[in-house]
Amino acid sequence: MSAHVLITNAILYVFIPLWLLAGFGDWLFHRRTGISHNAGLKEAVLHQLMLAEVGLPLLAGLFLEINALLLALMIAGFLLHEATVLWDLRYASSRRTIAPGEQIVHSYQELLPLILLTLVAVLHWDQFRALLTLSGEARFVFEWKRDPLPAAYVWTVIVAGVLLIGIPYTEELWRCWRDRHGVPPLDTAQ
Repeated sequence: MSAHVLITNAILYVFIPLWLLAGFGDWLFHRRTGISHNAGLKEAVLHQLMLAEVGLPLLAGLFLEINALLLALMIAGFLLHEATVLWDLRYASSRRTIAPGEQIVHSYQELLPLILLTLVAVLHWDQFRALLTLSGEARFVFEWKRDPLPAAYVWTVIVAGVLLIGIPYTEELWRCWRDRHGVPPLDTAQ
């Protein structure tokens, strides 16, 4: 098996699933610490921002050809994510306890995108090098993948993302908004 196939399989079947699980684990910690009652809506909005900063480049990488433009967007998303992480932690740590387990999950949430970005750059070294040198080989255009990923894989990642990230973090945002505005929880006992 070639190095290219091994790296691709590591990205698809190890690092992306770990990243989704880390995101879900972080949400579980947020729920347990009751962020709607301490750090509140601002922290939930920061979480949404971080999801967009790294989630949109991930989605683009599932569908679009990896070239200099997409690598630049992935790098920008990663750097923005790191800046938002710092903002979030400064804000949240002054309002709630961030347990050691949650800190470890945060480590995964920060390192896995860097690992993924590094591996993608290695797989597309010609475009990464062209981006860094701004040579004429750099392609700055969105184009569909010439060899698309298997549809079953893409749908699995999308469904897992919705179930492990989309729904939980939307619930978190709703819970924080509801508590901030004094909206009573839905009474399902009736």
